[in-house]
Amino acid sequence: MKPIWFLVWAVVVGQVAIWAFAKPEPSPTDEPREERAFGTNEDIHVQSRIGLREQAFKSLELPWGSRCQGDGRKSFVAGLSHYYYQRQNQSERYPENFGKAGADYIAKQWSSTDDRRIDRLTQDAHAKGYLKLADFDGLSRKLIDVVVRDERVTGKGCEG
Repeated sequence: MKPIWFLVWAVVVGQVAIWAFAKPEPSPTDEPREERAFGTNEDIHVQSRIGLREQAFKSLELPWGSRCQGDGRKSFVAGLSHYYYQRQNQSERYPENFGKAGADYIAKQWSSTDDRRIDRLTQDAHAKGYLKLADFDGLSRKLIDVVVRDERVTGKGCEG
């Protein structure tokens, strides 16, 4: 047998032995599920939440008259729908993925003064008749229903 083949065989066997018996370094995903409140890309989600709030405020700052028809109505409904969809989605997914720590973390993330202000403005738009639950579906409707549940519609907004 030629010495080169012996050398190749030794390298291959050595490599297989290293792969088989080497202890892998733990990755961030190997951490216990209950101890982490969020994933490795949370900085992106934090920035996304800031942008979602800005878009919701832009929708809620539209003139009252433009909220009833055309592009103004589409923009008003779309801005709120996207905000409430993401908020509800994250409120459901974080506990699924990270347990109690994730639930506590995301509840705190979505309870800022801006979020409470968006809720109050949404309630006001609903009470004045500019926001109808029928305009929303899925996760966004689920949360908007909770936000406006105790609000009485006293205005005619888009009806008159």
